[in-house]
Amino acid sequence: MNQRNNRPETGETVPGLAPRRAALRLMDAVLRRGETLDNAAHAATQGLPQNDKALARALAGEAMRWMVDLDALIDSATKQVLPDDAKPRAVLRLMLAGWLRLETPPHAVVATGLELLQGGPRRLAHGVFSALVKQGASLPEVPTLPDAVAQRWGERGAAIAAGLAVPPPLDLTVKAGKDAPEGRSLMPGHVRLSRGDAVESLPGFADGDWWVQDLAASIPARLIGAGAGRVLDVCAAPGGKTMQLAAAGWDVTALDSSPKRIERMRANLARTGLEADLIAADALKYAPEELFDAVLLDAPCTATGTCRRHPDVLHRIGPRQIAEMAELQEALLARAVGWLKPGGVLVYAVCSLEREEGEEQAAKVGLTPDPIRGEELPSGLAPGAEGWLRTDPGMLGEAGGLDGFFVARWRK
Repeated sequence: MNQRNNRPETGETVPGLAPRRAALRLMDAVLRRGETLDNAAHAATQGLPQNDKALARALAGEAMRWMVDLDALIDSATKQVLPDDAKPRAVLRLMLAGWLRLETPPHAVVATGLELLQGGPRRLAHGVFSALVKQGASLPEVPTLPDAVAQRWGERGAAIAAGLAVPPPLDLTVKAGKDAPEGRSLMPGHVRLSRGDAVESLPGFADGDWWVQDLAASIPARLIGAGAGRVLDVCAAPGGKTMQLAAAGWDVTALDSSPKRIERMRANLARTGLEADLIAADALKYAPEELFDAVLLDAPCTATGTCRRHPDVLHRIGPRQIAEMAELQEALLARAVGWLKPGGVLVYAVCSLEREEGEEQAAKVGLTPDPIRGEELPSGLAPGAEGWLRTDPGMLGEAGGLDGFFVARWRK
């Protein structure tokens, strides 16, 4: 029997094939059905070992991060028109991402990638990939944004894209007086680590000395200040802000609509030894018995500011989703103002890069502005003329960047 006939016919026993099948399912879920990368990953990688899950996620993520440039390479190597949703194009995106971004040797890419196709599409993909390898194809230093995204972000687009070239580092928020793994600190209570280590294995995790939280995501709760009464954390999951506020001495009520996310928050609070009153309720229907001294509204949003770690937002967010989120944010802001005592502080934040969800929402709030001050922020960041803060993924690039956020503060 020759070597060709010895090759597994089912394809499932080819080493490295399973995570690539999962990556293909991931991309289909995001690009065709509009699912988030996080939600799609659960179903697409079910039953795989952890290292295969990580590989599937990395392949799909890098393919989406560099998709415009990968497509340009594919189109340069064939005269055949491949529709955006054609399976050969999707497989070639993954093959090129494996070679050019994850540094998988070309022979290993071919051995696993072509198993995802049959017949003519397999020959086409093999020809395109081989031609690009022979040419020594490469990607630009900075990913090219999809046209619709580049138009939305305008002159900010180039700087934002510069922050997308590599996945982000790992940021920790550290409880006062506690130790954290050795890393770079960009402001008090913050430590930045290189990617790669399993979070649960890092020193201090089991003792609850810190939690994972992007540097930009930690700013809104910092702007509430030290504990001075009762604070409401609206849309509180996954709980980083709640833990910050509790650690700062506030009497925290944490509100979220998902009982499942509330239970996750409860586990995080138990690990860190912090306390908060957790309430599973729709914020648009919530009616507290007492008003609060402070309200933090980190509102549901399109999350385009998280594109460094969630490149799916570059391809599944458009005007419809932005308009839907803006309508919800306006309603939530109106509710938040009503929950606040006279003299209380309101902080509004979104991890979105869209003006409709940030600056345009802040302009509608009829409270007295409490401008954010430069000394409250990490070195290298500064509030705008209105006293609001806008961060982009390209900022603090020499230190590893940060997520895109909009944050504003008022007093009643």
